[in-house]
Amino acid sequence: MLIAMLCAFAIHVLLGVPLFISLLMAAVAGFFFVDLALLERMLPQQFFAGIDVFSLMAIPLFILAGNLMNAAGLTTKLIALAKSMVGHLRGGLGYVNVVSSVFFAGVNGSAVADTSALGSLLVPAMKKEGYSAAYAAGLTAGSSLIGPIIPPSIFMILYASLTNTSVGDLFLAGVIPGLLLGGAFMLMNWVYAYRANLPYSDEKPSLRMISLALVASLPALLAPFIIVAGIVFGFVTPTESGALIVAYVVLFGLLGKSLNLRRIWEAVVETCTLTSAIFLIIAASSVVSWLLAYAQVPNQFAAMLQPFIDNPTLILLLFSAITFVTGMMMEEVSALMLLTPVFMPVALQAGVDPVHLGIVITMNITIALITPPMGACVFVAAAVSKLELVSLFKTIWPFVLVAMSVLLLLIVFPQITLLLPGMVD
Repeated sequence: MLIAMLCAFAIHVLLGVPLFISLLMAAVAGFFFVDLALLERMLPQQFFAGIDVFSLMAIPLFILAGNLMNAAGLTTKLIALAKSMVGHLRGGLGYVNVVSSVFFAGVNGSAVADTSALGSLLVPAMKKEGYSAAYAAGLTAGSSLIGPIIPPSIFMILYASLTNTSVGDLFLAGVIPGLLLGGAFMLMNWVYAYRANLPYSDEKPSLRMISLALVASLPALLAPFIIVAGIVFGFVTPTESGALIVAYVVLFGLLGKSLNLRRIWEAVVETCTLTSAIFLIIAASSVVSWLLAYAQVPNQFAAMLQPFIDNPTLILLLFSAITFVTGMMMEEVSALMLLTPVFMPVALQAGVDPVHLGIVITMNITIALITPPMGACVFVAAAVSKLELVSLFKTIWPFVLVAMSVLLLLIVFPQITLLLPGMVD
C-alpha cells in the first residue's frame, strides 16, 4: 500500500499537479488497498475535518501580523538595529544577517519570508563588502531557519494540533534552540570573515545610535513577548494571541501613520493567498494521515522499532534520518502532517517528551527548507542573489551541516529544549 501511495504521489508531483491534489491521489491509491467503499465517505469527511481545528485559526493571524509588520516598515528598523549592534565587527554584515533573522523570527515565524526580506536587502550589500555571492546567499537561507524555531512558529502550531501538546510549552522550548542555531551561524561567519580577511567597518556606532535604533524597533521586538507571555500565563489561547498581535500591529501602524487602508488590504490579500495554500495541504494531508492510521501503519512502524525502544536518543536519530530524507522530497507542511502521527506513538513508548519531540521534528522540517531539491529558501536566495539554483544547492551543504550539528546537540541533550518550559511549570 505504501509503495503504491508513494508512486502515485511522486508521479503527480513530477507531472506538475498541485501538491494537495497529489496528496489526495496518493490517498485514493491507498483506499484501493484498504477498502474502496470508504473512499466516497471518508475522503471528504477527513478533508474538512483536518482543517476544522480551532487552534489552526492562529496560523493566518500570525501570518497576517508578520505581513502587517513588513508593510509598516518594521523590517528595515530591525535590520538597522542589528547593524548598530554588530555591523562594525569584522564580517559585520554576516552578523547583521544572522541577528536580523533572530529578530525576524519573533515577527512572522516564516523562513521563506525572512529569506526574501533579508536577502533582497543584505545579499547585494554583502557582495559589495567582499563576501562571495554563494556565501551571502547561503548564510541568508541558512540563518532564516531560525524563523520557525523561535516563536511564533507555524510548524509548532501544526504539531500541537496533531498531538494535543501545549503551544505555550512548544514556543518556550524553541527559544534556546533558536538562539543556539543563531550562535552556530555567527561562529561560522566568524571563521569565514577571518579566512576571507574581511575588513572592519570604519564607522563604529555610538551608544546614542544604538539607543535610537532600539527605540525605533521596540514595537516589533515586543511582539513575540506579547505572544509567548499571553499563551504561557494563560491570558489568551494561541488563536486569541494571534488576534491580539494583529490588533496591536494595526493600532501601532495607524497611530504611527506607517500603515494605511491600502497597505492593510494588501497584507490581508497576501495572507489569504498563503493561508489557502497551507490549509489545502493540511486538509489533503489529513486524509492521508487518517488512512495510514486506519491501516495501522503507526503500529507496524512501532513494532519495527521495538528493539530500539529503550534508547530514546537512537529513536530520535532514526526519526531525524527519516524526516531529513522525506523533507528533501516533500513540501514541509505535508511532511510534518504525515510523519508526526506515525512518530508520536513510538516516541511516547520510548519515553520521549512530546515537547522535545516537537522541537526535534520542527528542526528537521526546517532544515529541509535548504536541502535539494525542494528547499524553498534556496530558491528564494538564488533569485535575490542572481545565482544559478544548481550552483547554490552545491554550496549550501556547509550551512546544512551547521544546522544538523545543532539538531544533534538538542537530541543528545534534551535538557536544552526542556529548560524554559520546566522553569515555567
